[in-house]
Amino acid sequence: MAAALRISRSSSGCACDQRRRFPRIALALPGVAEYPHFDRHAFKARVTFATLAPDELTANLKFAPDEQALKCAVAPDAFVALDNAWGGQGWTRAALAALSEPELAAALEMAWRHGAAKTKRR
Repeated sequence: MAAALRISRSSSGCACDQRRRFPRIALALPGVAEYPHFDRHAFKARVTFATLAPDELTANLKFAPDEQALKCAVAPDAFVALDNAWGGQGWTRAALAALSEPELAAALEMAWRHGAAKTKRR
């Protein structure tokens, strides 16, 4: 089931719009809040699922390890596993300029699913 994304489109396509698209898309996901995390901007629902670098050129996204492997294999210019223990847990660096808006939205939604509230089990 796809999350209800409300994404406004900009017709200007200027660099400032490119830099604003990550938080705009992330905050359009249900239950997401932005907060400071060291020198980065973090996005969380139940838990943090993404952080945006201070220069807004890259972001770290939390994928499942199999999702991370697929993203890195299919789009190595856009995705690379973090080179530390966090990378082993699925955290992946995304080069934002290498992603179209639909690709970025899909990646953020995938990461958001790991940070969203858990459903109640019986």
